[in-house]
Amino acid sequence: MLNVTAPAFEHHSEPLGIGEPEPRLSWTVTTDLPGWRQAAYEIELSDGTGTGLVESAASVLVPWPGTPLGSRERRDVRVRVHGADGSASDWSTWSSVETGLLQAADWQAAAAAPPLELLGVPDGPALLLRRDFTLRGPVAHARLYITAHGLFEAELNGRVVGDDVLAPGWTSYGHRLRYRTHDVTELLREGGNTIGATLADGWYRGRIGFGGGKTGVYGDRTALIAQLEITYADGSTDVVVTDDAWRCASGPITATSLYDGEKYDARLLPAGWSEPGFDDSAWLPADALAHDASLLVAPTGPPVRRTQTMSPAEVLTGPNGETILDFGQNLVGRLRIRVQGPAGHTVTLRHAEVLENGALALRPLRHADALDQYTLRGDAEPEEWEPRFTTHGFRYAQVDGCDPGDVQAVVCHTDMRPIGTFECSDPLLNRLHDNVIWSMRGNYVDVPTDCPQRDERLGWTGDLQVFAPAAAFLYDCAGPLTSWLADLAAEQADVGTVPHYVPWVPLVFGVSPTAAWGDAAVLVPWTLYQRTGDLGLLERQYASMTAWVDQVASLTRDHLWDQGFQFGDWLDPAAPPDDPGKARTDHALVATAYHAWTASVVADTAALLGHDGDATRYAALAGQVRAAFRREFVTPSGRLACDTQTAYALALTVGLLDGQEQRERAGRRLVELVEADDHRIGTGFVGTPLICDALCSVGAYDTAYKLLTQRACPSWLYPVTMGATTIWERWDSMLPDGSVNPGEMTSFNHYALGAVADWMHRTVAGLAPAEPGYRRIAVRPRPGGGLTSARATHLTPYGEAEVGWRVDGERLTVTVQVPQNTTAVVDLPGRPTVEAGPGRHVFDAAVTG
Repeated sequence: MLNVTAPAFEHHSEPLGIGEPEPRLSWTVTTDLPGWRQAAYEIELSDGTGTGLVESAASVLVPWPGTPLGSRERRDVRVRVHGADGSASDWSTWSSVETGLLQAADWQAAAAAPPLELLGVPDGPALLLRRDFTLRGPVAHARLYITAHGLFEAELNGRVVGDDVLAPGWTSYGHRLRYRTHDVTELLREGGNTIGATLADGWYRGRIGFGGGKTGVYGDRTALIAQLEITYADGSTDVVVTDDAWRCASGPITATSLYDGEKYDARLLPAGWSEPGFDDSAWLPADALAHDASLLVAPTGPPVRRTQTMSPAEVLTGPNGETILDFGQNLVGRLRIRVQGPAGHTVTLRHAEVLENGALALRPLRHADALDQYTLRGDAEPEEWEPRFTTHGFRYAQVDGCDPGDVQAVVCHTDMRPIGTFECSDPLLNRLHDNVIWSMRGNYVDVPTDCPQRDERLGWTGDLQVFAPAAAFLYDCAGPLTSWLADLAAEQADVGTVPHYVPWVPLVFGVSPTAAWGDAAVLVPWTLYQRTGDLGLLERQYASMTAWVDQVASLTRDHLWDQGFQFGDWLDPAAPPDDPGKARTDHALVATAYHAWTASVVADTAALLGHDGDATRYAALAGQVRAAFRREFVTPSGRLACDTQTAYALALTVGLLDGQEQRERAGRRLVELVEADDHRIGTGFVGTPLICDALCSVGAYDTAYKLLTQRACPSWLYPVTMGATTIWERWDSMLPDGSVNPGEMTSFNHYALGAVADWMHRTVAGLAPAEPGYRRIAVRPRPGGGLTSARATHLTPYGEAEVGWRVDGERLTVTVQVPQNTTAVVDLPGRPTVEAGPGRHVFDAAVTG
């Protein structure tokens, strides 16, 4: 047996309407032929062109073999592979790829804006737009290219187009506005047709951010931009575009806000408004506004979708008799209700992450009402409703005016493919890992955010920088993060530095270069390259990466970054509730360490891209910064001037110490600090992702495991013992007595401190890339902590890899699954390192430590 999958394109799960004219191809091979390895491939395109036989073992992000695609162009591609043993697979099935509108000149549509008299205040009503049109004959195919200044949901002949949520998502609208391509062939009918859309303010015009937030950040008018292209069976075409022929009116959504929720009065819904035959003579004409079509870009990843529905796990009664639903899981999405009653009856839905004294804990939401209301039409049949232009972060919901048995939670997030799993013999660690996954889901609502519930929900760069390695193992996030990094580079060029969050919204403080946060410009692309092997991503981000390191170098004094504002080791557990930046680790130490780190990464990137002069220059810079770090912060014996867990974690993992003697001394001191704290965590956002690796780098695996499995506060497992189902922002977001931390920043869904999951994957289970893209796989489990088993799987670009181990007495049995076209470097305790080829292998070793 020798099988090859149909090729995939770039990082797309749905290659319809893509923006790359020469999309790279990837495929995977499965076979039961022993020792098989790919020696060559052939690619064939539906236009009759092909590569012929290409001698190469490459199967990931292989260059496009044909002429570049033009706008709207569709081609089919298939592949077959040849082995070094002379074998050849059959041709794969065909894969289809179709581009969107690649040039600004392809857009004919204006921006159809509702007239000012309908618009209302920001976060006010959602408005309806419609237009009738007639088909001239049988349709071969039709495509709807659509986006908005604001959020939209489109309909054709009364049926919703697509399954996107919060379309078109949030990008740096002043630089990039994503559009989506929908195949709407089956939604059209002969004769009269109607296209319509509901349009809301969303991120474009609605309130964004903390400290009161801002409205109208990107503009003061919402608008729909849509282009429906119809190709008839005879080859002729028609185009229906947004212009002043569209008609507008208010609708049933009387107010909608990303933070405050949605109000819907079903009595105000014009029956059949998006279907032919509706009388819109009383509606107002839209204003046709000009827009910059050069800003319109195709998506590189999937949209936000509804991914799961959940029923209440328990119905509770609050202290004042209120009905509270417990869904058993802190999630992000909204409620769906089914209700019957008289016209004018209103159902109220209020959301919160935790309870305090038996009631919803609303204080952590700050200025986010998180309140939805539905007013009934009074139909003879039950009415179903779910908000459309808002999401909430919640586990608990207070429901007034509705039977709790008729309420479900709808989980919404970017529809990324899950690709990584982890499990072990400790149920608390399994719950911790599940919490990491749920926090990633909840904080990937198009933008990788800090938190999903309060008046913030911003793409904080530092949070993603520390979490990116765990994220890239758990989900196929390269496509969404490619878009976010493009926004980062655009904002960086615009404001003169990497902002604290992306997209950038000026709020209560301005933009300034800050270590660990701004370093996301370098470390996130580098992480994605290590996990996917996508050198093209480094090429696209190279200017951003070098601009950041160059800027930091200009801010240093004798290569020490000791000036300006810094977040430092944010949310150090010793920081008081009202001062989360008051960390024990010197901000200058953190900043200088990161400067050395990212200068070194940029040197490596330059070498990979063939920029030899840059590689030499940045390598020299990294060396100079490391030397400055040692002069300022390291004693000759390896003791640090700043005696904290985070300081030692940085020095050990970033390679800032000089020689083995200094490393050993620093390692001993780190162990002493952790032991002195009774193996409780002493790190914030910066130190937490590094502390276990730092301990293991000096052989202190036992200490790392004691840190991981500690249950007292502060620790990773303390929230689990308190019933957490997501990762908390603070180590003590909930205090031992069940009360909420008094700090203003107290979220129960933040993924940053869950970055330890990456260490769990690599060290507890023992699965990691040994070369970029997992072309070589590192199998290096280090059992400990009383665990008797662990297992991780990861869908690498070459296929699924697996490492599982079990301890039985004094024997360690390790099972390894290696995908085709890769090799595994197997490093087990007490055994020489060996290489294993594709297939399933079992190894035995003695239990040590």
